[in-house]
Amino acid sequence: MKFRVSIFILVLLLSIGSVAFADELTTEIQKSYDSITTFKADFSQTLTNAASKEREVRSGQITFKQPSLLRWESIKPERELLIVGESIVWDYFPDDKLALKYRTKQLFNSKTMIKFISGKAKLEEDFVVENQGDDGGLIKLKLMPREPETGLVLAYVWVDPDKKMLTKILVVDFYGNGNEVKLSNIEIDPKVADSLYDFTPPKGVDVEDNTINE
Repeated sequence: MKFRVSIFILVLLLSIGSVAFADELTTEIQKSYDSITTFKADFSQTLTNAASKEREVRSGQITFKQPSLLRWESIKPERELLIVGESIVWDYFPDDKLALKYRTKQLFNSKTMIKFISGKAKLEEDFVVENQGDDGGLIKLKLMPREPETGLVLAYVWVDPDKKMLTKILVVDFYGNGNEVKLSNIEIDPKVADSLYDFTPPKGVDVEDNTINE
C-alpha cells in the first residue's frame, strides 16, 4: 500500500468525539471533543526509518468532518490527496497520475480500528493509558495497545488544554519506525461542505481499483 499516512494516525484523528480519555484531568477535554463537528489544521508529518535513520518531512492540510470524513492533502515535498469518505477511500498522486481506490472497511479492518471508527472505542479498553502530565504546556498520553499490531506497538498523543484538540501524534510500528504528525493553525467548527470529500479521478489518471476483488 502506497499510503504515506499511517492508518493508525488516521484512526486517532477520526476518533475525535468518540474516544473516552484516560482520567479525570481530561474530562473537560472530552466534553469539548463531543461538541466538535468539523476542524481544519495545517500538518507537518515526519516519517523516521528506524534502520537507516532517514527522515522524510511532509506538510499540508487536514479537514475533518464528523462522523468520519477526512481530507488529507500533502503539498510538500510531493503532492498527495487522501479522501476518506463514508464508504470509499481515494489516494491520489497527481505527479504520478495515479489514483488508488479502496472501500473504507478494507483499510479499517482490525478490531481496534473498527471500534474507533464506529464510535465505540474507549482508550482505556484498547490501550494501557499512562497520563505523563504536562509536556511543554501540553497534556501527554502514552498509549500501549492491549493487542499490538504490526502498524502500532506504541503511541503518544499530546493535547492542547486550551484549544481542546490533539496537537501531536506519534505512532511507532513493530519495526521501530516512527510516524509523527503535528497540527497547527487549528480551526474548530469551520463551515465544511460534504462535497469536499468527493473525488473523481481527472482524465488521463490511472485508477487502481482495489474494491473489485475484495
